[in-house]
Amino acid sequence: MPSKYTIEFQNGMRNTLPFEDKRDFEEAQKGFIAAPDYKQIMAEAGHVAWDMGSYEFLLTDKQYDTIHPSLQRQAVLNMAYGLYEVLPDKIYQVRGYDLANITFIKGDTGWIIFDPLTAKETAAAALKFVNEKLGERPVVAVVYSHSHADHFGGVRGVVDEADVVSGKVKVIAPVGFMDHAVSENVYAGNAMTRRMFYQYGVLLPRSPFGHVDQSIGKNTAAGNLGLIPPNVIVDGDFEDMTVDGVKMVFQNTPGTEAPAEMNTYFPDMKAFWAAENITGTVHNIYTLRGALVRDALKWSKNINDALYHFGTDAEVMFASHSWPRWGNERIQEVMRAQRDIYANLNNEVLHLANQGVTINEIHNLYHPPKSLQNQWSAHSYHGSEEHNSRAVVNRYLGYWDANPATLIPLSPRDSAPLYVEMMGGSENIMKKSRELYEEGKYRHAMEILNKLVFGEPDNQAAKDLLADVYEQIGYQKESPSVRNSFLAGAYELRNGIPQGASPKSSGPDMIRAMTTELWLDFLAIRLDSKKAEGTSFLINLVTPDNGEQFVVELSNATLTNIKGFQTPDADLTITIDRAELEKTMMGAVSFDDQITSGKAKLVGDRSAFDKLKTMLVQFDMGFEILPGTGTKDLTPEIKAFAIEPPAIETITD
Repeated sequence: MPSKYTIEFQNGMRNTLPFEDKRDFEEAQKGFIAAPDYKQIMAEAGHVAWDMGSYEFLLTDKQYDTIHPSLQRQAVLNMAYGLYEVLPDKIYQVRGYDLANITFIKGDTGWIIFDPLTAKETAAAALKFVNEKLGERPVVAVVYSHSHADHFGGVRGVVDEADVVSGKVKVIAPVGFMDHAVSENVYAGNAMTRRMFYQYGVLLPRSPFGHVDQSIGKNTAAGNLGLIPPNVIVDGDFEDMTVDGVKMVFQNTPGTEAPAEMNTYFPDMKAFWAAENITGTVHNIYTLRGALVRDALKWSKNINDALYHFGTDAEVMFASHSWPRWGNERIQEVMRAQRDIYANLNNEVLHLANQGVTINEIHNLYHPPKSLQNQWSAHSYHGSEEHNSRAVVNRYLGYWDANPATLIPLSPRDSAPLYVEMMGGSENIMKKSRELYEEGKYRHAMEILNKLVFGEPDNQAAKDLLADVYEQIGYQKESPSVRNSFLAGAYELRNGIPQGASPKSSGPDMIRAMTTELWLDFLAIRLDSKKAEGTSFLINLVTPDNGEQFVVELSNATLTNIKGFQTPDADLTITIDRAELEKTMMGAVSFDDQITSGKAKLVGDRSAFDKLKTMLVQFDMGFEILPGTGTKDLTPEIKAFAIEPPAIETITD
């Protein structure tokens, strides 16, 4: 239960935050047309893909002392469920069907859909609901605003791929979309998926003590994730396009919330689509599940570009998450607040860093100016001031704080026993930790208990007390990403790693979208260099149906590849159509079966292929994060040359 210190903290927040500003609630409810008579959407595989009803405890008037008051406010705002009118007879959104919103623009003859959600099932349900309420219209175009899966994964629920291939339906995306939709999540994908258990709290119970929100929506749908490649690419900084009578101006904003992303302005409607660059939260500069650090200054500058190009005229601003804003004054207020919070994060952190504040101190010193703290749109739900401020230092100066003692530190499991010994053993540490807990000094208690747990992984009493500490810290956090991480850590300390993994949300479309080079790069990551020591070979790989050639080389226990070359010194040449190789990448057909059937042809010394097969490790996501929680086998066996579907940022970060 929340301690008296946690309750005092929550009451302090209730008394100091600007709860008198109710405009977000008015905007979130504006334009409501209808809600469906169901709260669950089933996946084709038979499980529940989406369950809005599991969060209905938030719709009471109760104030929960286990939830930061600001987070509870955001969690209630994200309970919007159903069909909403953004602009009469022109723009509509279905909210609460997935982590993202799905948007319907009425063209001359049909719907232009912006961001068709994560899953085929939720997107199809949204389209069906819109057609029932507004009249059936064909889908004439789909726009992917950016390269995160909750913005494209449901595309097969709203269009047929044959219509895209024929050009009957346009699928429009920013430059670099296909590369980033896959590659951003492959190389460290197994680790990202495991860490996602923490950031997204995917296995936490939905309750005031567990998962309550995901900042930009309730949660991520667990259905069939697909990807139909775009047939129209926007590659200019600003690009005009008219689709089905609707004039649009696209603004490419690479390197902001996603590596490939674009805003859209509708000049005839004075409507601005902010993609995921401006939502109801300050976003992640660093994503806790793991991703490349983003550029807060560039993000701010792109918002500023949008403000001066479109924001001075726009009368409605809507986005792929959260709720719209109406009226030019309100739109400019929100755009400026988000422009300034990203710029302040970048500039103030560097201001402090240039005075010697390190990455291990910055999160305790950086705070936005009071004027931004008093604006809800500048609050950090998806991000947090703590981890975003450290991210800025990491982007410019890296992880080292310049203290030689931290440059090559001992691993926690090696250093912890020394700390335990010097603190007089576990009994002393437990006694002091309980005192600190009773005083509400949770981070102090965490500091020494963490050493004890790493030093004595089987000390369940220590793990239970650390779990108590984690829960109080989690209850006090405004950011659900940070809250979930502490609560998930508490769960695993008490119970071990959960036996069940979340339903897979990736699928064959993602594997097909992987380049052959990316697949070879990932095989190199899977290589066990100890097994490869002393072995070398050269393999030519040819995929005739798409004209690609590679040289794959094992030397110095390292696997490399180069595209566009063949070597006359190859030990082995493998020829296989890319279409057939994809079946092997998916695990549907083994490489050996491809050879037996004649789909793959080997010329030369086959032993190079056979050796490589024995050197590849399969990653399992059930590895320990906290000591003494026990590894678990959470990943089904795959064939040697198959690849687990990538960790999809649906995880939109």
